[in-house]
Amino acid sequence: MGKVDLHTHTTASDGTGSPSRNVQLAKAAGLAAIAITDHDTMAGVEEALAEGERLGITVVPGVELSTVADGQDIHVLGYYANWRDDLWQQRLTGLRSVRDNRNELIVAKLVELGLDITLEEVIAVALEHSGGAVSGKTVGRPHIAELLIRKGAVSTMQEAFDRYLASGSAAYVNPPRVHPYEAITWIKEAGGVSILAHPGLYGNDELVEELIRSGGVQGIEVYHSDHGPQEEAKYLQLAEQYGLIVTGGSDYHGEREGKVFHGAIGSRTVDAGVLGKLKPRSNDGSSE
Repeated sequence: MGKVDLHTHTTASDGTGSPSRNVQLAKAAGLAAIAITDHDTMAGVEEALAEGERLGITVVPGVELSTVADGQDIHVLGYYANWRDDLWQQRLTGLRSVRDNRNELIVAKLVELGLDITLEEVIAVALEHSGGAVSGKTVGRPHIAELLIRKGAVSTMQEAFDRYLASGSAAYVNPPRVHPYEAITWIKEAGGVSILAHPGLYGNDELVEELIRSGGVQGIEVYHSDHGPQEEAKYLQLAEQYGLIVTGGSDYHGEREGKVFHGAIGSRTVDAGVLGKLKPRSNDGSSE
């Protein structure tokens, strides 16, 4: 049935390529399907679906929700949620408002540290990537990092995160967010399937297992650009132990300064057969 990349980002959040471009790259990589999983928004889904139909590539509507558990950022992927549902869209808007607040707090900290930066300049960077519209889209730390590079405050994206934007760095802030359990419930209520994203990035396997055991998450992202063979084997065993759907994806964010973040489209995949487990089902048990 071919291979699928179930984790990619576009200009609807902090990726550098349009939704159409991601689908084109999936076609070029010989994939059967690609998921669009922007942070706290599904604004790129419609464009991707149209391009997928044109190119004969299946597009999986997705999202990556930002949550916090025990002070740790946890990301939950949701697939096939009904992006036209009003309540779901209200909830996504609320999540983006938390991101907006975080951006304001980060910029304030950077100013305190003596950097010449404004929130308006950050939004202008996001506007460049999104084609001049940010409504329903996400502005995030990569846009701040890009502005810091332009201003000569840092030389690379990595330096921007290491010095200012990553957890524990000088300008990092982590405002209150929803708990993963709540995000999982929201995804379910919107008709979608929830997957715990890149567990290897959290550095807390005890918390990961607790979220799996008690939170109702339906799958786990075993294969990810930042997972090594040992991590993949560990999380595959965990998936088998708890009967979870096994997914994987590149977490593609596009290219900056000649470097692809986190991996190229198609660099981490799973068999397309997994789509049958992710698609919503009708009352008679058949896939819709």
